[in-house]
Amino acid sequence: MLKKLSVIAAVVALNGCAVVASPVGNGALFTSMKGPIMATDATAANKSGEACAQSILGIVVNGDASIASAKKAAGITKLATADHSSVAFLGLYSQFCTQVTGE
Repeated sequence: MLKKLSVIAAVVALNGCAVVASPVGNGALFTSMKGPIMATDATAANKSGEACAQSILGIVVNGDASIASAKKAAGITKLATADHSSVAFLGLYSQFCTQVTGE
């Protein structure tokens, strides 16, 4: 019985340590969502780029998920759209990415 309570306490304590941005909240087991950041009047979008940041237990966080980094990765100088996606698993691992299109 004590072992079961310890496992439950550990899951509750660790849940949510690695969370991501989500307009609808984070799921206790899994979160995966996409959403808009912005759009411009630019209609040409022949290039696309992505930049991501990751978190492990909310202890180790690494990456650059900025719009500037995503633009640089694709060689975009004129931005058309910017969107984001996020994934989280059991509060253990999460990833936030920014996707851009433009010319």
